[in-house]
Amino acid sequence: MSDTILKATNISKIYGKDKALDKVSIEIKRGMIYGLIGENGAGKSTFMRTILGLITIDEGDIELFGETDAKGLQHSRRKMGQSIETPALYPELSARENLRVQAANGGVSEREIDDLLLLMNLKDTGKKKAKNFSLGMRQRLAIASTLITNPEFLILDEPTNGLDPSGIVEMREIIQKLVMERGITVLLSSHLLDELSQVATHYGILHGGKLIRELSKEELARETRQYIELETTEVQKAVVVLDELGIRDYEVINGTDINIYESLDDVAAINRSLVLANVNVSRIGTTRQKLEDYFLQLTGGTAHAQSFNS
Repeated sequence: MSDTILKATNISKIYGKDKALDKVSIEIKRGMIYGLIGENGAGKSTFMRTILGLITIDEGDIELFGETDAKGLQHSRRKMGQSIETPALYPELSARENLRVQAANGGVSEREIDDLLLLMNLKDTGKKKAKNFSLGMRQRLAIASTLITNPEFLILDEPTNGLDPSGIVEMREIIQKLVMERGITVLLSSHLLDELSQVATHYGILHGGKLIRELSKEELARETRQYIELETTEVQKAVVVLDELGIRDYEVINGTDINIYESLDDVAAINRSLVLANVNVSRIGTTRQKLEDYFLQLTGGTAHAQSFNS
């Protein structure tokens, strides 16, 4: 069995003169929680819809579960579940009744319903109609509806959009539980990198229809980790002092700045050693790059800064 669930190669989607997707290549392996991050209009939903076969692509290739031809892709999509934008629910039916309808539509047994209601914290909703559910309850019911056919690959577009903080935490826990307990691979999107960082194992950053960066959770943590920021006009002398102190994990950023990634609790001692060595220290202190700032740095954006505040 291949570890690759999805392999999209140079996917493009063109509307008139605009490229909604511009040669996007993404590979998702079994067990990943892959987060697509991008501002509104970046191409997240368009990419998801192409993978689901809801819209056609103009260029590129899609491989799902090792299948690439039309018939194979159609068969592979039966192994997928999705919740794109507005969940397709029956407002006059209860949670259990909604799932019974979905089971009938999918031609599967109803034996999973109790487990799904418990998993999604909907067990006690009884005969309450879906139209009277909170947004978070509707989101959870929509995901339960996609799980009734036991998919191997789940696609969720902005699953926490509009939820309050407790609802966001609950949704994150459910997604992680699906991966850990059911072995499901997940592709989800958000316009908030900070939010995705709480759940995703891998990230793809879309901007203007282009995939501008891919990185793992570990790489993201490394690139946005806490560090000591040292500013000095005597970088070379400062480096000698750091070496003498046994500090190896540092980076000279430019002619005046050094980032030190270890000994974070020893700022005062490092400063004292620099001063004793007659190194002119303009500024020293610990800092951490905000995820939103990191995103804006990658995209070169400032206009959307307010949209990325968590």
